[in-house]
Amino acid sequence: MEARAQRQQAQTDSRRALMLDAARTVFEKLGIEGASIREIARQAGYTPGAIYSYFENKEAIYGALLAESLERLNAAVDAAGDPELEPADMLDAKASAWFSFFATNPRDLDLGFYLVQGMQPRGLTAELNYKLNDRLHDALRPCETALQAMGLSADDALRENTSLFAHGVGLLLMQHTGRIRMFNQDATLLFEAYIIDLVERLLAPSPPGRG
Repeated sequence: MEARAQRQQAQTDSRRALMLDAARTVFEKLGIEGASIREIARQAGYTPGAIYSYFENKEAIYGALLAESLERLNAAVDAAGDPELEPADMLDAKASAWFSFFATNPRDLDLGFYLVQGMQPRGLTAELNYKLNDRLHDALRPCETALQAMGLSADDALRENTSLFAHGVGLLLMQHTGRIRMFNQDATLLFEAYIIDLVERLLAPSPPGRG
């Protein structure tokens, strides 16, 4: 009985993964507005009814794709850096991990920032959108932890981490769209330079009369 249940679960997981792969292709081509359960089913080789047995609607499918992407992002960040690293080096390792994840997986960048054919987060429930955003923040919190270990207050660490993320995302979007080429620059090198400048600024001795 246990072996049979395991086979059934494996079959269920395989079908779900196939549906998600098909949906990713359809979203990339048609966006959330143009996509339909019927088109996703056609791409996957299933009937619309089979899709509905796994997902309530196309927004639920999109949410599942994004949730899976965010789990891989968090796994990449969790694996980066050694616990014995100094805070500044840990900041570099964790920030470089999330940047590299999106740089090498542009489709995940699209999903994470609702960039699929102009996709907006409408259609996702407020609860789901909150959970997904919180999971994205989970991948960024190690940088805040490192910033606090460097001596920043919680508020200052949050502010610096927000700026770091905004800078990185801007570079990623320029790379993803090809706009970075007009400046003849490399997005990864620019991001690394930003981290170096950030660390140097935070570790610099306070001017006389301050601190």
